[in-house]
This record gives sequence, C-alpha cells and structure tokens, in this order.
Amino acid sequence: MQHSIQELTELAKEARRTTMEMIASLGKGHVGGALDIVDVLTVLYYEEMNIDPKNPQMPGRDRFVLSKGHGGPGVYSILAMKGYFDRKEIYTLNKPGTMLPSHCDRLLTPGIDMTTGSLGQGLSAAVGMALADRIDGNGARVYCIIGDGESQEGQIWEAGMYAAQAKLGSLTCFLDLNGQQIDAPVDEVNSMIDAAAKWRAFGWNVQEIDGHNLQAIYDAIEQAKTCMDKPNMIVLHTIKGKGWKKIEGTTKSHSMPVTAEDLKDALQDLQ
Repeated sequence: MQHSIQELTELAKEARRTTMEMIASLGKGHVGGALDIVDVLTVLYYEEMNIDPKNPQMPGRDRFVLSKGHGGPGVYSILAMKGYFDRKEIYTLNKPGTMLPSHCDRLLTPGIDMTTGSLGQGLSAAVGMALADRIDGNGARVYCIIGDGESQEGQIWEAGMYAAQAKLGSLTCFLDLNGQQIDAPVDEVNSMIDAAAKWRAFGWNVQEIDGHNLQAIYDAIEQAKTCMDKPNMIVLHTIKGKGWKKIEGTTKSHSMPVTAEDLKDALQDLQ
C-alpha cells in the first residue's frame, strides 16, 4: 500500500468534512449516501486506480462509474482533494453555472467518467467500458458503485447477467448495502434478502465485507484483481450517513437540510 491505514483514515475524514461543507453551502443535499461511500472512494482514488488528475482523459486509465448518483458529493470531495479542480468549487454545489451538479455529469466535472442517468443505468455503462477495454487491450479496470435501493431496478440484473456471460474480470462493482432508500428501509420496500447469494447465482465472484474497514476494502479489491474469468462484486455493509452520529443509519439522511449548526455538529463528530 502507498499509504498507511492511519493516513487513509485521515483522508477519509477530510473527504467527509469536505462533503459536509459542500452540502451545507447549499443548505440541503444527499448527505447519507455520499458519506457512506467515502471509505471505498478513498481506497480507490488513493491506492488502486490508475489515474492522472492532470490528465483526466488519459487513454487507458482506470474508470469509475457512480451508478447511485446521489452519492455525487462524496465523489466530488475526493476529486477536489486529488486536484481535479480547485477546492473552492465545492461551494457551488448544485448552484447555477456550477461544474458540480447534484448527480454526476461527465460533461461538466473533470474526473467524472460517466453521467448518472436514471438509477439502475450505471452498471450497464460500466459493462460497456469493460468490453471496450478488452477490445482495446489496454489492461484498464472499471469500478462501479450501485445502491441497494437502486438494485430494485431490472436493468441492474440485465447488466449483471451479461457481465458474467462475457467473463468481464476487469470489472469490479461495489454494492452499497446500507439498508435504506429514499423513503423507507429497503427491507420494507423490496428486500434484497441475501444480496451476496443473488450475485453468486448470477455468476459473479462475490466478497462481503465491512464497507468502512479500509484494510478490508483494500484486500477485497486486491483479491478481485486475481479473478479474471468472472466480474467481481464486493458487497459493502455500510451505515448511511457514516460519520455524522446524529443521522447515521437513518432514512431521513437520504436528502435533508443542513444548517450552519448542523455543519458544526457534523464537523465536531468528524475531527
């Protein structure tokens, strides 16, 4: 590893603080689903991905697709920290003329490889990227994050079937299993029951880990790299709103107002 676990821990804290500052500058936003993917994003962007912030369109780069687009502020925080754009841009989140819309847009933000469409579409795009990389023979890897609420969309499973058929070992997907969706717990709306078993049945190489354990995330990605005849699914057990104690694990954290007092409280938790 290029960084120690302690260094990655501090980077993740910084990313969560940046995410909260960003959303508070607007006064509302998708807090829960942005905070809970910060740990996997930290490992990807600081340890795993072959990328160059000075050349976002570098040929043969590894690519990342955020299918659960409401986590965009979490991605933006990492991109700002990596130097894809000036940090001052975080204070323009979802405002007129911004390069940082609520959901990711590849035409607006340096470092974004795929625009978030209707939820459920991102995995299909990631499958297409992995196929293109195979044709090009460039050795690139593709990473994608999907949500558990999003997994109620049929397109997720269509993409999953084809990725296994095509033996896309260069594709690694993360399922953000936080148990909450926009207006209720997932199990009350349309439960996944046993997500890992489902993905194994679809022919994927599946691992199931604590989505906030940085060492476990790193180890799982490294293991996925050794499996080249199946696409890889890493099921992340996460806590929605991770880091801000007042809202951790709550449905209301999906999209919520964030006042100056809320920001102060969150930043205190994230010291």
